[in-house]
Amino acid sequence: MPDVRLPDPEDARMRILVIDDHAVVREGLKRMLEASEPSWAIEEASNGFEALERVRNQPFDVAVADISMPGMGGLDFLKRVRASQLNLRVLMLSMYAEEQYAMRAFKSGANGYVTKDSAARELVSAIRKVTAGGAYVSESLAQNLALGLAGTNAEASHERLSDRELDILQRLATGSRPTDIAQALHLSVKTVSTHKARILARLQLPNSAALVRYAMENRLIPEGAAPAQAEFGASDWQGLGGSDHADAEAGE
Repeated sequence: MPDVRLPDPEDARMRILVIDDHAVVREGLKRMLEASEPSWAIEEASNGFEALERVRNQPFDVAVADISMPGMGGLDFLKRVRASQLNLRVLMLSMYAEEQYAMRAFKSGANGYVTKDSAARELVSAIRKVTAGGAYVSESLAQNLALGLAGTNAEASHERLSDRELDILQRLATGSRPTDIAQALHLSVKTVSTHKARILARLQLPNSAALVRYAMENRLIPEGAAPAQAEFGASDWQGLGGSDHADAEAGE
C-alpha cells in the first residue's frame, strides 16, 4: 500500500491538476476554471509522466487529463493512478465525442469524461459532480454509453484493439504518417509500423485506404477532423482494390 497523501483538511481550496501537452490548452482551461471558481487552486502538467510524479507527491482532489498525449497518454496515466491506489478523481478530456472512447475511459477507472468542445459549458459542473462522489458524462454521450455498458450493442472489431492501437488508428485515419506518429508519441517508426500491421490484421483490412474508410464508417475520426482521403487514389476508394498508395509513399 503506497503512502497516500490526502489534502490538508485545513485547506478548503479544491486542488486541481490540468494535464495537457499543449500550453495554450492548459492556460485556457486554467483561466476558465479560475474565473468560475476563484477559490480553486489550479496547477498544470504537460504530460502523463510529469503528472504522475506530481500526484504521487502532492495532494490533489481532481486531475483533468487529455486522453491523447505524447509518451504517457491520459489513459495510461489513469491506469497508473488506479494501480497506485491514489485517492484522486480523474476527469478525461478528449477531442473524441464517440462513446467507445468514453467507455474505455470508464472501464479504466475514470470518474468522468468531457469532450473538449463542451469543456467551456460542462467542465466546472463535471468537477463538482465527481468531487461529490458521482460520475460525469455529457448528455450527448450518456445514452449510447449506457447501451454499450449494458452490452446491448455487438462488439465492434476495433473494440478489441489496445488503447495505443486505437490511438494510432485514429492518427493514421486523419493523415498522419508513421514518422509523424512516432515523433508525437515518442515511439520508433518501426514500432508504429508494427502497430499498424497489427491493426490491419485485427480489423481484417487490406490496406490504408480500407483503414480510413473503416474509421469513417465507425465514427473514429474526431468531429471537425478531415479523413486522409487526399492521400489515396480513386481505385483505393472504389472497392478498395487498388495499390496501397499511402504505404508506398511512407516507404513501408
